Amino acid sequence: MPLTDLTLAECLALRPDLDEPADLDAFWARTLRTARAAGAPPRYTLEDTGLTQVTTYDVTVPGFAGEPVRGWLHLPAGAEGPHGCVVEFLGYGRGRGLPHEQVLWANAGYAHFIMDTRGQGWSTAAGATPDTASRHGDVPGFLTRGVDSPDDHYYRRVHTDAVRFTEAARVHPAVDPDRVVVTGHSQGGGIALAVAGLVHGLAGVMPDTPFLCDIRRAALIAGAPPYTEIAEYLSLHRDRVETVFTTLSYVDAALLAARATAPALFSIAMMDAVCPPSTCFAAYHLYGGAKDLKVYEFNGHEGGAGHHRRAQLAWVRALFSTSRPADPGVSTVHDPQLA
Repeated sequence: MPLTDLTLAECLALRPDLDEPADLDAFWARTLRTARAAGAPPRYTLEDTGLTQVTTYDVTVPGFAGEPVRGWLHLPAGAEGPHGCVVEFLGYGRGRGLPHEQVLWANAGYAHFIMDTRGQGWSTAAGATPDTASRHGDVPGFLTRGVDSPDDHYYRRVHTDAVRFTEAARVHPAVDPDRVVVTGHSQGGGIALAVAGLVHGLAGVMPDTPFLCDIRRAALIAGAPPYTEIAEYLSLHRDRVETVFTTLSYVDAALLAARATAPALFSIAMMDAVCPPSTCFAAYHLYGGAKDLKVYEFNGHEGGAGHHRRAQLAWVRALFSTSRPADPGVSTVHDPQLA
């Protein structure tokens, strides 16, 4: 996996200048106001997983237009709450999977909400949340679904789902609303950044090799899907370039991250052909809150994997025990054992 983007020094010196819609804040205020007025209250159904140290609930939360969004809630069995909470968003194509599959955060003593991503669940793990919008003329995948208009775009629905899911987590009786962190890898990292810009009062954010950042640049340089969906679409629809990138700017996580205030722990991999490092650095540099960073120079899209989970566990523990974790600044990880 050779270096295919800017060098680390160039990425650290990057000063991104992204095109931001003048009505970005008004667009999202209108979107979320409408979503909050729709749908039934969240539902939680106890799930028998066979695990003795984790209690799991099947979750249904009203998302975009009040449409039901599924997920899991894991709690440390027998522990008194309210708990610090990690809300997790999933990678591209992945659904929520089976209830026993992702219990790391509950085993660490936290409430753990996992949001199913609408319309996905065909890669790695199955999903249970449909996307109700019709498809016509888009490239298979999600980046060009509804790309003719910000109102119709797929990630308007997903970001809204994620905001409502996070809000449901914060009012759950087992959760301390002042100790809620959002996280995710790849697509999940981009969604977490969007939520950080749209939900005030979060305790922290952990975007891991985030997708959906500086989307225009990513469409030009990414060597692997999903960003290649955009190039494939525009290779046919040559007259829609500005329309497409204007629409995508409304869901660009780097732009929304500029509105965030919670402390963040980013991870970026320098040999990532899926989410090119310069696009992740755009989000890092624009991020509005205090921020820490781990760079994995010799890794691709997997980033730090289990080694980074260890770093996240330490970061969240410090975050929840103090006002914010000690600031290590930028950490470049050469040896995975140091992650």
